[in-house]
Amino acid sequence: MHVLTSIDDDSIRDLCRQGEFFWLDLTAPTEAQIQHLGELLGLHPLAVEDSIQFEQRPKLDVYGDYALLVLHGGVESKPEDENQRPVEEIHCYLSGTWIVTLHRAAFAELQRLAPLLQQGGAARSEQYYCYKVIDAIVDSYFPILADLDEDIDDLEDAIVAETKGRQLQEIFRLKRLLLQLRKSVVPMRDVFARQADQIADLGGLEGDSHDYFRDVYDHLIRITDELDSYHEMVASCTDLYLSTIANRQGEISKQLTIIASVFLPLTFLTGFFGMNFDWEVAHILSGLWSFLVLGLGTMLVSAGAMWWWFRHRGWTGRNS
Repeated sequence: MHVLTSIDDDSIRDLCRQGEFFWLDLTAPTEAQIQHLGELLGLHPLAVEDSIQFEQRPKLDVYGDYALLVLHGGVESKPEDENQRPVEEIHCYLSGTWIVTLHRAAFAELQRLAPLLQQGGAARSEQYYCYKVIDAIVDSYFPILADLDEDIDDLEDAIVAETKGRQLQEIFRLKRLLLQLRKSVVPMRDVFARQADQIADLGGLEGDSHDYFRDVYDHLIRITDELDSYHEMVASCTDLYLSTIANRQGEISKQLTIIASVFLPLTFLTGFFGMNFDWEVAHILSGLWSFLVLGLGTMLVSAGAMWWWFRHRGWTGRNS
């Protein structure tokens, strides 16, 4: 299979004339290049307009013997916090003579696939090559899902260990990322659920097997299910965070209540013996013994008795 990374008019015309199947992969094409490519391959003006504008939802538009398939591939980034563009829009033109892929930024999965297809080996059908390109784009979500699984596990462990404000920011970040991924994957799943046979039945594509595109649909189902499960896990992280905060506030309230309860009898005793009535001062509060026994002694006994009661009830330690 021939793989091209730039628009070479002579090479494209020769390959088309010889009936050689080829793949043209363009990164960040200009408007003029897309229009020229449309004239060279005879693309429909509406298809050319979509590729110039980009910002398209995943869809499949069939124009006679070729089709425009808009896909969103997953872009892996480490650390995930710096991933400002989790998906890359890719326009795939599929026919029995060529495959054309257009994307604004370099897409790693297609770059890795190109030399594998170009190496040759046993000749395969056009459907197989179309499947490999589409499958590489769809499977680009699996590394992101693996990273998300680790991120959610680490987040749960961090919340249990010690709740901090940045963990709530991480929860919101994961929710936004999952929402972006789901907005891209679900429309692609719907396209292959309803229109996968239209790709396999394109004029000029050598009939091989509809199982290729059924496999892509199965992958999209799996990705969607995993995204849904991760969304539920992140929601449970939110509940865990809020319950941990509530438990901490309960512990703080309990500690403050214990301190206030210990000082309650001390406040009473100091207030009672500090009234300074004449009879009290002359008959009771006189001598060193009254200071040690009635003053310090009663306060120590009352504080100790309160502390023993709290310990006996199990109120002075963290719940295991």
